[in-house]
Amino acid sequence: MVAVRWYLRYGLSYRDVEELLVERGVEVDHVTVHRWVQRFTPLLADAARFARHSPGDRWFVDETYVKVNGVWRYVYRAIDQDGQVIDVVVSAHRDADAARRFFGRALATLKVTPTEVVTDAAAIYPAVIEESIPSAWHHVERYVNNPIEADHSQLKHRLRPMRGLRTDRTAQVIIAGHAFMQNLRRGYYELGLDAPPALRVAALRASS
Repeated sequence: MVAVRWYLRYGLSYRDVEELLVERGVEVDHVTVHRWVQRFTPLLADAARFARHSPGDRWFVDETYVKVNGVWRYVYRAIDQDGQVIDVVVSAHRDADAARRFFGRALATLKVTPTEVVTDAAAIYPAVIEESIPSAWHHVERYVNNPIEADHSQLKHRLRPMRGLRTDRTAQVIIAGHAFMQNLRRGYYELGLDAPPALRVAALRASS
């Protein structure tokens, strides 16, 4: 688990994690580290789901861009009014189907319905929100969506040291895993709360 934690939390490549493990007497190939991240990241997030705080009722939704195998992909992301990452979805397209998939996944996973959804002025959102969350107020106003746009920078900062995302599936796992670690460190899980934010993930490992 420590290798997965290091990779998701810090600006490390798989080879960096390999080197750190060797320094600690653990000889493992960077390809194995990659397999561990892909295999165990979803399991960690799923195991912690029972302890996750319910998100707030105001969701800020936006897309950002990442390169996957040299091709631009869209990443749908949302945070609530307190900064908890709601969910992430990697998509080849920026269209109604992708937005619908994002909202469907978030609503099914969290079992929470927001009362307000804040987006930019993209034309895809009004009909999708009306269809997916008809009770929510769709708020579109200049600068109101700044919180999610600022939060994208956390993800971009983590992705920058990587040597590229190879497939949509690996991108989805890594970006979702980053969101999990971000939420855990911000205190949105009833796990490791006795430890300071910088040590919460390590405390979770020690207690598992």
